[in-house]
Amino acid sequence: MELDRRAFLSAVAGLGALPRPGRDQETAADITLTIAETEIEIAPKRRIKTTVYNGAFPGPLLRLPEGRPVTIDVVNQTSIPELAHWHGLFIPPEVDGSMEEGTPMVPPHGRSRYRFVPRPAGLRWYHSHIFAGRDLHRGTYTGQSGFFLITGGPDLGAADQEVFLALHGWDAYLTPMGAAGGDSSLEAAYDWFSVNGHALGAGDPIRVKQGQRALFHILNTNATLIHRLALAGHRFRVVALDGFPVATPKEVSILEIAPGERIEALVEMNQPGVWILGDTDDRTRKTGMGIVVEYAGRSGPPQWTPPEPQVWDYTAFGRPTSVPEPDERIPLVFRAKWAGNRWVDHWTINGKEFPKTDPILVRHQGLYRLVFDNQSDDAHPVHLHRHAFELVKVAGQPSSGVTKDVVVVPARKQVEVQLRADNPGPSLFHCHMQLHMDHGFMTLMQYGDQTSNK
Repeated sequence: MELDRRAFLSAVAGLGALPRPGRDQETAADITLTIAETEIEIAPKRRIKTTVYNGAFPGPLLRLPEGRPVTIDVVNQTSIPELAHWHGLFIPPEVDGSMEEGTPMVPPHGRSRYRFVPRPAGLRWYHSHIFAGRDLHRGTYTGQSGFFLITGGPDLGAADQEVFLALHGWDAYLTPMGAAGGDSSLEAAYDWFSVNGHALGAGDPIRVKQGQRALFHILNTNATLIHRLALAGHRFRVVALDGFPVATPKEVSILEIAPGERIEALVEMNQPGVWILGDTDDRTRKTGMGIVVEYAGRSGPPQWTPPEPQVWDYTAFGRPTSVPEPDERIPLVFRAKWAGNRWVDHWTINGKEFPKTDPILVRHQGLYRLVFDNQSDDAHPVHLHRHAFELVKVAGQPSSGVTKDVVVVPARKQVEVQLRADNPGPSLFHCHMQLHMDHGFMTLMQYGDQTSNK
C-alpha cells in the first residue's frame, strides 16, 4: 500500500499546528507564480501535457538579493492541492514548502502567500513537493520547477555570459528493471528528454563567440535519473556545487548531476564550431537530452564526440584534510524493501519506512556527523531541507571544503557529512528520487533537548 503523506501531520507528536504563511492581500506580492496545466512543444509535433509555473518550463528565473525580505504569491489553478518548495533556502519550516514540516498546502483553485528572507547566496531552485506515488503526472515528474538565484555571494569568476540549463525527462512510465525471466521491480523511465523545455536540436542554440568565457548554471529537475553531461571539444571548470563555491575548482570533461543537484562551471570558448552539449548516454541524448552550442560565424550539423572516460568524484573539488570531531555521530542505514515482483520497491532508513521512521534528533548549534550507509544496489541523492552540510568522507576518501544540500550516496558505499544544526524547526530528510521518497525514503530532523539518536 502506498504511503499517505497527508496522514503524517496528525501522527507526529510535538509538531503541532504551525501558522499558515501570511495571506494579507492588501499589498501586492513581489512575485506571483501560477501553477497551471499546459502543453509544451519540446520538438516539432511532439507536445507534452504537464503542469508548470507561469505557463513555461522552466518557470521564471527568480534573481533576488540575499537578506532582503520577499513576498511570493503561489496561485494554484489545478484541481489538486500543491506545494512550492524553496530548495536550498534557510527559511522557516512553515514556508519551506514541505507538508511534513508543517507548510500548508496551496488549495485547489486557491492561493498561498509566502514571506521569507532569501538566504544563503547562491544557486537555489523551486519545485513541487507533493506525493506522486504511481501517478507519474504529479510532483517532480511535471514541469513545476525553476531557478532561484540569490545574489550577493562570492564571485565565481569572470564570465562574458551566463547560461541557465534545466534538465528534465517527460512522459514517465513504470517499467520492470531486473534480470530477464527473474524477479523485477518497477522503476521510472522516460520517452523524451529536454534542456530548457526543448529536445536536442529543437530549440535555439547557445550562441557564443571565440574567446568568450561562459558560466553554466546547470540544474537537474528530473524526478529520478542521474545525468552525465559533456560538451564536445571543451572542458568544464567546476566552481560551485549546489550553489556553494568549491574549495578547489577543477577542470573535468564530464559533469555528473543527480536529481536536485546544481553544478556551476566555467567554459572557455576556444574551439570554434557547432557542438553538442548533451548526455553521454546515446539513447538519452538522441531522445532529447542535449542542446547545441554554436560559435558566431559557424554553421553546419552539430558535432558530438564521446568524452574521455572520467569518474565523477566530489572530493576532487575539496581538500584532503580532516574536519573537527562532531558532538555526535548519527548512523543512517538505507535499504530496499522488496514489495513484490513487478511492483515498486519500498525503502527504509534504519530499518523503518516513512512515516514510521525515527527522527534525527539534534540540539540547536550542535555539530553532527551524519553517516549515510547505503546498503542497497541503487545510488541515492539524499537531501536535507533548510540546511547544508560539508562532505567529510566519500566512499572512504576524506575531504573538506565541499558544501552541498544534496549528495549522491553510491550503491554499497558510505558518505559522511558534517552538519551544524543552526536552523531550528522540523527539517525533512529524503532521497530526491521521487519514486524512492514516495515509498518510504524520508524522515524528519527534529530539534530538542535530546542528546542521542541511539
